[in-house]
Amino acid sequence: MTDFVVAIPARYAASRLPGKPLRLIGGTPLVVHVARRALAAGAREVWVAADDVRIAEAVQLPGVQVVMTAPSHASGTDRLAECAAIAGWRDDTLVVNLQGDEPFAPASGIRAVAALLAEGDAPMATLATPISAREQVFDPNAVKVVRADDGAALYFSRAPLPWHRDSFATSSNDLPQGQHWLRHIGIYAYRAGFLRQFAAMPPGRLEQIESLEQLRVLEAGHRILVGLTPEAFPPGVDTPEDLARAQAHWQAQCALSAAGQISETFVTTR
Repeated sequence: MTDFVVAIPARYAASRLPGKPLRLIGGTPLVVHVARRALAAGAREVWVAADDVRIAEAVQLPGVQVVMTAPSHASGTDRLAECAAIAGWRDDTLVVNLQGDEPFAPASGIRAVAALLAEGDAPMATLATPISAREQVFDPNAVKVVRADDGAALYFSRAPLPWHRDSFATSSNDLPQGQHWLRHIGIYAYRAGFLRQFAAMPPGRLEQIESLEQLRVLEAGHRILVGLTPEAFPPGVDTPEDLARAQAHWQAQCALSAAGQISETFVTTR
């Protein structure tokens, strides 16, 4: 299995959901759910890069290390670059950036993005999943990615790219047949050396227009490999409404677990 570490950026003062890492799902803080997913994936090390001592106090899990990082960081990438420096990772250490608001990230997906980077020739890798719902195609909060035949990202956008000219010329109420759109899953893998390089790059023009940090890498001329996730990533938690949906999802999964209808992975990471 690919040898990798997982780093989880956890920022307390989230603008849309203050105190997000400590919000409870099934009585357990959100960030603890995320750390358990990383452990289930088989990471050699799991680190939580926190900006508030309350997060550190909440994460008391065997095999998980918590490091305090500066509250002034502008992005999760900056926070993880500091984490990498504190951890002393070698430049060739494979780091998976698992967002701190992904409590149901499948272990297979975490392993898949690590393997994609390890087996590829790009300095960074991420995942995507086909979109079948019109609402997601036109939702600016659902980031779309366009990739080349070799799997490298061509562009990330909040717009409905690619724009199906002939179909949308008459109506955009229905999507044309065929899997034309991919929704970006916000999980990344990179070597620790490139993570530090990424964090040191100045913000890009397109990055600032779209408010998508990964565009900085493309603008600087680097490649990002995009693989299809092996199983669904339930939506992350950004808003109070997302938190309510996550709670409902957790309860449904617990009910299935009690009935013996879901995998042992969920049972052992509850």
